[in-house]
Amino acid sequence: MAQEDLNRLTIDKERYAPAARGGRSKRFWVILCLAILLCTGIAWRLIASRSVQVEVATVSLVYPSQTFSLLNASGYVVAQRKSAVSSKATGRLEWLGVEEGSVVRQGQLLARLENRDSAASRDQAQANVALSRDQLEQAQVEQKDAARALSRSKQLISDGIIAQADYDTAEARYRRAVAAVAGAQAGIRGAQAGLAGAAAALDYTLIRAPFDGVVLTKNADVGDIVSPLAAAANAKAAVVTLADMGSLQVEADVSEANIGKVRVGQPCEILLDALPEARFRGVLHTIVPTADRSKGSVMVKVRFLDKDPRLLPEMSAKVAFLEREVRPGEGKPRVALPPAAVVKRDGRDVVFVVTGDKVVQTPVTLGGKLGDMVEVASGVKAGERIAVKPLDKLRDRSRVKTAEK
Repeated sequence: MAQEDLNRLTIDKERYAPAARGGRSKRFWVILCLAILLCTGIAWRLIASRSVQVEVATVSLVYPSQTFSLLNASGYVVAQRKSAVSSKATGRLEWLGVEEGSVVRQGQLLARLENRDSAASRDQAQANVALSRDQLEQAQVEQKDAARALSRSKQLISDGIIAQADYDTAEARYRRAVAAVAGAQAGIRGAQAGLAGAAAALDYTLIRAPFDGVVLTKNADVGDIVSPLAAAANAKAAVVTLADMGSLQVEADVSEANIGKVRVGQPCEILLDALPEARFRGVLHTIVPTADRSKGSVMVKVRFLDKDPRLLPEMSAKVAFLEREVRPGEGKPRVALPPAAVVKRDGRDVVFVVTGDKVVQTPVTLGGKLGDMVEVASGVKAGERIAVKPLDKLRDRSRVKTAEK
């Protein structure tokens, strides 16, 4: 019985062998399928995460005038009428009524030197004029009296009442009176000339603006010695430096090889480094008739057609010499981009805007040509970066990397 029970517990290998082999085979295929799916997912993620190397450009603001510009040159804004204002007299600066940036008018009093001695000389000259006039009046009274005496002497000598000697005396007195009047009149003229000189000397101590302008620099302070020759060690030759803002022009250097492209009266456009958002109309005023051999250039002067209080002397400037004048409506900038950045997708013009490490497919509305650029009416803004190539490898939200990364 025990042996029979043990035989029942024995596994029949022949009966269960096919089932075991089938289970192992099924597990194998399940594992293989999972492995294939895993590899496919990893490969897809690797492909999806792979960045495309792209070249980028920037959407720009382009002025229409750039498309018909012949030549560009750089220079500086310079006041053509500028003066270092000083005094003809030498003295100590007593009062200064302006500072840098002050707007002054022709004849306006800017400063005053100590002038008590000059004022005293003028007062003395005025007194001399008054004295000379009194002397003239006295001489004229004497002349009238002498004239009456001479007239009586003529009547008396004709009647034989007085001697000839008395008549001669009266005549000599009259002539002396006439000479005294002439001398007094000459004295008045001399005194008046002295007064004019004293008044001029006093006026030399008053420093006035020679023309309308703006004070650029203050060269002296109250208490300084001002001398026109600045011979003293601490003397100042000028009190202020004044510029006529209405005479501002751009002085630019044009290469000798390109001087034939410019002419007097040619329309120009001026761009200041300090005011990059503004462009000023100009015209070529003159070509200086000499060349700079060290630079190989010729200086030209461009006059501003538009006045602006922001224009200041010595500002850096760039000048574009144009084929023609800027027409109305061409003075405003337009958004433009390279034509190579535009591609057709689903019948629409699109560009790929670079945002971080991805690109965003953006529809755009194009305008006309602007030189080697194309105007964009809508879709992108100036300053945005866009992909230029390879556009055929890009899709919306594609990962990209640029040369600078």
